[in-house]
Amino acid sequence: MAETGRVGNESYDERSLGELVRQLSEQSSRLASMEIELAKAELARKGRQLGIGAGALGVAGVLGLFAFGALTAALILALAEAVNAWLAALIVAAVYAAATGVLALLGKQRVEEATPPTPDRAISSSKDDVEAAKRSAKEARA
Repeated sequence: MAETGRVGNESYDERSLGELVRQLSEQSSRLASMEIELAKAELARKGRQLGIGAGALGVAGVLGLFAFGALTAALILALAEAVNAWLAALIVAAVYAAATGVLALLGKQRVEEATPPTPDRAISSSKDDVEAAKRSAKEARA
């Protein structure tokens, strides 16, 4: 049975340790459940936002591709004022091909520098830490 009383100006409950542990367990379970529900709601909201954002980016990519095609046609037509239309198209295509080659080489170089994707400095630092710990252990035994 719980006894209540007052000490000075403070009231207190004397409950058994088992009852307090049970209450703590119930409250912890309830809190964990509430946190899980909050996380679910937050993830659902963020998932909807992510879907809308990804859709907008997809549409933007398609529209950007259309704009690039229109720009290409405008370049060809502008250049066709100075040279034959077939030559204007060939010149624009050659410029695009050159830009593509440069970007592909740059991208390949960056990918090679980044592969394999391992944290080399962190691994090296960890190995150094392990070696230092081994040395310290040996010195402590000696």
